[in-house]
Amino acid sequence: MQLEGIKVVDLTRILSGPFCSMFLADMGAEVIKIETPGEGDPVRHQGEERNGYSLYFATFNRNKRSLTLDLRSAAGKDILRDLIRRADVVVNNYRPGVMDKMGFSREELVALKPDIVSCHVTGFGLDGPYRDRPSFDFIAQAMSGFMSVNGFADGPPLRAAPPVSDLVAGAYAAMGVLAALVRRSRTGQGEEVSTALTDSMTSMLAYLAANYFATGTMPLRTGNDHAIASPYGLFEASDGQVAIAPANDSVYSKLLEALDLTHLASHPEFADNAARFEKRTAINAEIDARTRTQPVAYWIDKLNAAGVPCGRVQNLREVFDDPQTQHQQMRITIDHPQHGPLDVIGFPIKFSDDPCRVFRPPPVLGADTDAILAELGRDPAAIAELRAAGVI
Repeated sequence: MQLEGIKVVDLTRILSGPFCSMFLADMGAEVIKIETPGEGDPVRHQGEERNGYSLYFATFNRNKRSLTLDLRSAAGKDILRDLIRRADVVVNNYRPGVMDKMGFSREELVALKPDIVSCHVTGFGLDGPYRDRPSFDFIAQAMSGFMSVNGFADGPPLRAAPPVSDLVAGAYAAMGVLAALVRRSRTGQGEEVSTALTDSMTSMLAYLAANYFATGTMPLRTGNDHAIASPYGLFEASDGQVAIAPANDSVYSKLLEALDLTHLASHPEFADNAARFEKRTAINAEIDARTRTQPVAYWIDKLNAAGVPCGRVQNLREVFDDPQTQHQQMRITIDHPQHGPLDVIGFPIKFSDDPCRVFRPPPVLGADTDAILAELGRDPAAIAELRAAGVI
């Protein structure tokens, strides 16, 4: 595995941090997830269950070990210090300053392990006027500008349904950790990495931000139409809708040929993308009139054969029944020793020689506590005392 031998102390919960540590675990790092005794990560109690186990939790916490630890206690903090001394990475998604108050500031982490890579995932960043504000995905989507450009022109701003800011910030955090580990391999020096939910969504504004920088003009919400390309969007077939994305003039020409609409190429109002964008309603109507004559499957075959990007709008059942999704193994089943088969989303990153795999099922709360403490040198009597005191 790519990260075999890398040890990660995971102080995260909910989604953004666990998504980051999931990537590290999937690539072979030993991830020890620290959870509150008797409670655990709140996601353990959210979402639909199978065989008494939350699939929401299972999806983001495979390949990890679970250690219950009361970090408000002196004994719990001592155990965490021992873990950090043997770790390569510490990941948290507390609000800024919480680690400092706990006695685990960057300076204190470095004192414990000089080459440690520490990673923070926060709502707004480690500093700045909003650093102390609480935040969740919905707030990040709203404040990043992302929500303002989603939706139809005559409707309100809309959020994306998945918690995209958590997922993007978590993925960026994993990327930052990997870069810091590469740097450490060259220099021997650790690093502090941070990502923020709001920054992550702002970074996704792409051409919308670029056009604003160029013109100072606010982008309009365009629904399923593209904000700078036309035609582009959902078009009506005889039995549903087909997504078509001819992103440049070359693909637009292929689209006209496939639809038997080549006569439109000579129309001056459709001569180039800028003109088509101005006459978007008109060009969309021309395409809709043609696509309505055949079912979705017909157009999927014909447009793909012509080299025009297209697809059907699939619901989740169709997605996970799709032969390409199945070939890519984007739905996998984990055999859990206590809870039986658990279905989760598969690995989005593919390696040809050493692929990601599930080598450890998502843990029962505290399942690895005794084993981890034994690895730290605690004998059975000391572990029993810690349990009696409520530290574990």
